[in-house]
Amino acid sequence: MTADGYSLSSATRTSGRWRAPISEGDLHAVVTVPGSKSLTNRELILSALAEGPSRLTAPLHSDDSARMIVALRALGVEIDLVPGAGDYGDDIVVTPTWPLRGDTTVDCGQAGTVMRFAAPLGGFADGDIVLTAHESALHRPMGAMITALRDVGVDIDDGGTWSLPFSVRGHGHVRGGEVTIDASASSQFVSGLLLSAPHFDVGLHLVHSGERLPSMPHIDMTVEALAHRGVHVERPSIGEWIVPAGPIRGKEVAIEPDLSNAAPFLAAAMVAGGSVGVTGWPPHSTQPGHMLGDILTLMGGRTHRRGGVLTVSAGSGIHGVDLDLSSAGELTPTLFALAAFADSPTTLYGIGHIRGHETDRIAALVGNLRALGGEAHELDDGIRIVPKPLHGGVWHAHHDHRMATAGAVIGLAVPGVEVDDIGTTAKTIPEFPEIWQRMLDGSTADAETHRAS
Repeated sequence: MTADGYSLSSATRTSGRWRAPISEGDLHAVVTVPGSKSLTNRELILSALAEGPSRLTAPLHSDDSARMIVALRALGVEIDLVPGAGDYGDDIVVTPTWPLRGDTTVDCGQAGTVMRFAAPLGGFADGDIVLTAHESALHRPMGAMITALRDVGVDIDDGGTWSLPFSVRGHGHVRGGEVTIDASASSQFVSGLLLSAPHFDVGLHLVHSGERLPSMPHIDMTVEALAHRGVHVERPSIGEWIVPAGPIRGKEVAIEPDLSNAAPFLAAAMVAGGSVGVTGWPPHSTQPGHMLGDILTLMGGRTHRRGGVLTVSAGSGIHGVDLDLSSAGELTPTLFALAAFADSPTTLYGIGHIRGHETDRIAALVGNLRALGGEAHELDDGIRIVPKPLHGGVWHAHHDHRMATAGAVIGLAVPGVEVDDIGTTAKTIPEFPEIWQRMLDGSTADAETHRAS
């Protein structure tokens, strides 16, 4: 339930301590995962800024998407739920309003996409906007975004903290122009600016100045989403984007399944044996999770895609790897869990930026595995995992959905693993415990349909 009493998810949520079910044998399941959080929240922003109504089909209904909807409604955008064909809830119809409404508060909860994507919208409002967040998310990096927004003419009062909460004094428009930003801490800084840039008075010429830019696929996702709505983003060089001022089309957009949320289910086959398929797998996607087929093959799984189902089957074992995850840091928790059962050590690198996610994911993963008897080491830019026998115990979620699902993967092969708060999965997949159990039971409707065909 969001701050205004509005809840999108109709799923029965499992909250509190959850004993991860152990696998009793090979898995034989095909599952459907809900829509992509990254795509849903990008399309909600673009729909709010479009020149006409839009409809999102098979969108995600979770805490993060609910936060975005509540934020946009607070700014005066009309958003309605209408029956659709998706497995996890209604379609979303967005009717823009202009100028956006001011004199309101936007509570971002724990959603990084809301705090980074909604902040530029404050400049378009007719009045002041206060952006705040859950106390567990106030640490998340915002300084670079605040600096960049001031550079394009947005009036922000952060009280000198360079973090949430802060106020945006909306004047109904944003000047735009050329701005340089160090987005090393989060690619969402770039995406947040690009999404609003077509409405800037003179567009945007954005240059990234940092030594590295993590999660490039998410920026590609933003550029592609803009292109589908008639906004052509020029990319003169690496780390440089030019967005012209102009209209954003309203349109119907089908939301892909969340491929990163598919990771624990696909990894489960490699830990427990057997095979698990995920439906609706696109032949092309800008989601980082689209890399899973290649990564899981490298780690010893057997993968194939047929009829829109990506299936992973257990191979002869799980292999240790040295893997650069700079483009797919959100896959780290699942791959870390797999590496705990590998036949040799694994090094995951290029992921220093995930220290600034819902929690310091590197420290949390290392601490959790050590508490179960495992061996892992923090690196400046990654983690090294040395497989050892594990025992049961508490796996701490740290208010982080991907930490919770990593604990589920570990628990497949280690009796007595308890995730201290499985409810954190509601951030992006409220139905996780139920889908996980149905996968283990081999009784999902999707599996039965797949076998019958």
